[in-house]
This record gives sequence, structure tokens and C-alpha cells, in this order.
Amino acid sequence: MPPSDLDTIAAIDDPFRLIRVATERLNAAQQEVAELARLRRRVIQDLHAQGMSYAAIAEKAGLSRGRIHQIRHTGPAPEGAFFGAGTAIVVTPLRHDAATGRSMVALDDLRAGKRLEDLARSFGLTVATDNVTVDGQIDLNRSGLLVICGPRMSEAMRTAYDTDPAIRWDRDDIGWKLLDTRTGQQYRSGSQVQPARPMDSAFLGRLPRPDGKGTFLAIAGIHPSGSLGVIHLLSEELATIWGQVDEHRFSCVVAVEYDPETGEPVRAELASPLYRHADA
Repeated sequence: MPPSDLDTIAAIDDPFRLIRVATERLNAAQQEVAELARLRRRVIQDLHAQGMSYAAIAEKAGLSRGRIHQIRHTGPAPEGAFFGAGTAIVVTPLRHDAATGRSMVALDDLRAGKRLEDLARSFGLTVATDNVTVDGQIDLNRSGLLVICGPRMSEAMRTAYDTDPAIRWDRDDIGWKLLDTRTGQQYRSGSQVQPARPMDSAFLGRLPRPDGKGTFLAIAGIHPSGSLGVIHLLSEELATIWGQVDEHRFSCVVAVEYDPETGEPVRAELASPLYRHADA
């Protein structure tokens, strides 16, 4: 019989390597436990939504009805899978600071990234961070990417957005806008209309990785308040959105109203349908 992970780790002679390997294995095991708990809770919810009683689920699963109720209401919520499994990587763009000559994350991007990190953590995910470089470079061929970046800041993101069959970024002499290719509807920022209004339009979608081996989540407002508004919407309506798109590729436009003094979103809602690309 082959040795177990525990036996293999226990046999490591170097104590410092043993500590490192044991820690890595514990982290991986904790992530696996969280995802198994999420999966179990989701299956119970799905079975109940299909009409099975908790008593019937308990009998079929060989568990008590009380245990089924406990599983149903504890552990990571199923909709957390919207952000992926295990580790989520929140990506924000770096900008050039002319005053110092250094690369920096703008305050608005920092604020959006932090809120997305907190939201992902609230669903039991481990969170890491990364940045789009000043010249727009970003490796999109990784699992768990949550990218807050529009087409203006990165050619790689612009190329990724161009694969979307429903919502497209476009630009004219007024500025950037979002176009619903199904209806022809255009969505702009409130600063582009007269009289100007404290509102923005933003993209939310799950796009294909360039290598074709998965997807990543993309968020971008025409202006930073739009990105904040998307995260605000996700914090309030994630279960509903997840119920419609599951793990499929999708895209939509989010309309955001914000406080003109602070830029903080006060209202965010879907402006377009949630387009599941698998339905195209």
C-alpha cells in the first residue's frame, strides 16, 4: 500500500522543510474541505428546490433530518463558486505616478480591489492579489482571476473583451461606451451627457482565457465608480445572479448611481439582460 500524505510528510528529515510542507498541505486541505462543504450544501439546496423534502433527502443520503438542516444553513454559501474555487486572485491596474516616477495603484482601484477581496473571503475563499502592469501586461491564463480593469488600461484585456458576443466596448469622440450587440442599446457615463449626472455604466462578465482552458471574471466601469457599483451589486444580489449564470460564460451592463461627493455607489442594478454566452 502506498504511503499516505501524512506518512510522507512525517518522514521528512529536515524539520524546516517539514514545517513548510505540512503548512502547505494544511492550507490545501482546508480549501478542499471548504469546497466540499460548499458542494454538499449546493446539492441539498438544488434537491430541495426540485421538490424533495429535507426528510426525503436525509433518508436517501443516510443522514438525520437535523443534520441536513444544519448543512443547509452552515458552511460556505454555494453562490461563492461565482468567484471560483480555492484561491481567488484579485487583479487591479498599476498606473504611472508622474510625481514620483513609480508605479502605483490609484485610490479608486485600491478601494474596489479591497472590497472584492473582502467579498470573496466572506464566501470562504483564500484571496491573493496581483496587478496589471503599467504597460498593460497581465497573464490571464490562470485559475481564479477576478480582474478589475477596462480596455483602456490593457491591450490583453481589450482583446479579451472583444471575444464577448453580447456586450462590447466601443469608443467615439465623446468617450468610452458599452454596446449591447443584441439590441443596439448604448450605455454611457453620466459625465458624457447633458446635463451631467452622477451615474456610470459598467461591464460584468465571465470571459474565456486566451488559452481556452477556463474563464476569468472581468469588472470595469467607464469610470471607477462603475467598478465600485458592480461590487456593490454583487454583495447584494450574488445569489440571484449566480442562480441565472451558474459557472457559464456571461456578460451584462450594470447601471450605477453614485454620490457625487464621494464616488460611493448608492444604487446599482442590471441595465441589460444577463446574457449567458452558452445560449448564443
